Amino acid sequence: MSYETILIDKVASTAIVTINRPNKLNALNKETIGELQDVFNELQKDKKIKAIILTGSGEKAFVAGADISEFSDFNVKEGKKLAAKGQKKLFDFIENLSTPVIAAVNGFALGGGLELAMACHFRVASDNAKMGLPEVSLGVIPGYGGTQRLPQLVGKGRAMEMIMTAGMITAEQAHSYGLVNHVTSPEELLPLCHKIISKITNNSSVAISYAIKAVNAGFKNTVNGYEQEIEAFGACFGTDDFTEGTTAFLEKRKADFPGS
Repeated sequence: MSYETILIDKVASTAIVTINRPNKLNALNKETIGELQDVFNELQKDKKIKAIILTGSGEKAFVAGADISEFSDFNVKEGKKLAAKGQKKLFDFIENLSTPVIAAVNGFALGGGLELAMACHFRVASDNAKMGLPEVSLGVIPGYGGTQRLPQLVGKGRAMEMIMTAGMITAEQAHSYGLVNHVTSPEELLPLCHKIISKITNNSSVAISYAIKAVNAGFKNTVNGYEQEIEAFGACFGTDDFTEGTTAFLEKRKADFPGS
């Protein structure tokens, strides 16, 4: 399947998803959000894909926000629908994907762009990256999960300051806040992501999918994260990957996971 705003490159068991609107600094519009949903749906079903890198085209921006021209004349009902649909279709979907998703933040990640990066399982940034949630400068607030995920990642005080000031932070600041896991040069951004993925794909993809579910549960008020961990931990015992992993350990050899 071909897409107007998205590029997909598959290297071994990794898919590199690139938002390709460089003339708009890869800003999210309805078409891009819809295509991203289709892409992640497609990759989730592809059993050959064990990890996904999400990035933006060019060197200036990961995603420099949402396309404001599409919703500047919306009323209250339309605004609520925009946020609800976007969260359900894409941002929550990525967060709960059983395939690990790394955001390779190559430049500006602002507004919906930072919200998209935060929906990924973790983030790696180039040293020229700038991040922020500038929505209050437009008379609105983050609507794609930003008010929830940012405090989870950086703490309430820092999140409040970032949101209230509408300012940007550097990649190094983001690293010190815990917003990104690693900072590297633009040239080394994708190689570093691939290096991390090579470590991930050595492990059980079935167990990783359970781990994602259990970790996410701890951040939901309606779910007991400890109970979710118990359920997921127990479920692992019924998998072929568990049998292979424990057998390999006892036999002092490298595991060859059937689910990986």
